[in-house]
Amino acid sequence: MVEIEKLYFTYPNYKTVLENITFSVPTGQIVAVLGTNGAGKTTLLKLIAGLLVPDGNVQVKIGGKTPQEISGEIAFISEAGTYFNDLTPKSYGNFLQDFFPSFDSTYFDMLLDFFQLEERPIKKMSKGQKAKVEIAAGMAKRTPYIIMDEPFVGKDMFTRQDFMQALAGTLTGEETIFITTHEINEIENFVDRVIILKESHIAIDITLDELRLQGKTIQELMKETIGYQENSLCSLLDKTK
Repeated sequence: MVEIEKLYFTYPNYKTVLENITFSVPTGQIVAVLGTNGAGKTTLLKLIAGLLVPDGNVQVKIGGKTPQEISGEIAFISEAGTYFNDLTPKSYGNFLQDFFPSFDSTYFDMLLDFFQLEERPIKKMSKGQKAKVEIAAGMAKRTPYIIMDEPFVGKDMFTRQDFMQALAGTLTGEETIFITTHEINEIENFVDRVIILKESHIAIDITLDELRLQGKTIQELMKETIGYQENSLCSLLDKTK
């Protein structure tokens, strides 16, 4: 179980990004962390992954331990990339084997072939190809905790679809997953729960079962929560005529 209670996080410029964040996630649950740009989504995921430390004495607990204590059990798939640019995909995979006991090199090679990635320095690849290397490495770690920060950036709709199918097909049901993305439609039938951040706080925390009972989609919930006005653009265009 992932447990967070009264978590705050402030960057060195004294900007408080997260305030009084409290929730727990049972083993095997897939959670979407959503919100507008600057809402604190990436910061929260980095705190869960152990890449950042909360303010004060508050700790993120995963199975009773801190993320730093179980770093080898957490796969962090990031839009920014966690690879080394000078390495090729396979040499990067060899490097990861030393840090992740569960790293599945055979599966990693299969994913490289699936994504049609050439064996050349990652720095010479396109943005979309780099993203595929990041995804392949993250999935091949075979960790019980998977954290995905904008995993669809730089990928076309067919690659996104293939990725979701490949991911869903390899899960055992015991993995706890956090994902943040602007491609909300891609995760509608994948996640179990939605947490929406707004103005540094949790505005909504709801399961998909509860959401469906309300007859809403995740996209509709997002629009409602952040106060998106669909008619505002039409009004602006009317004024410019």
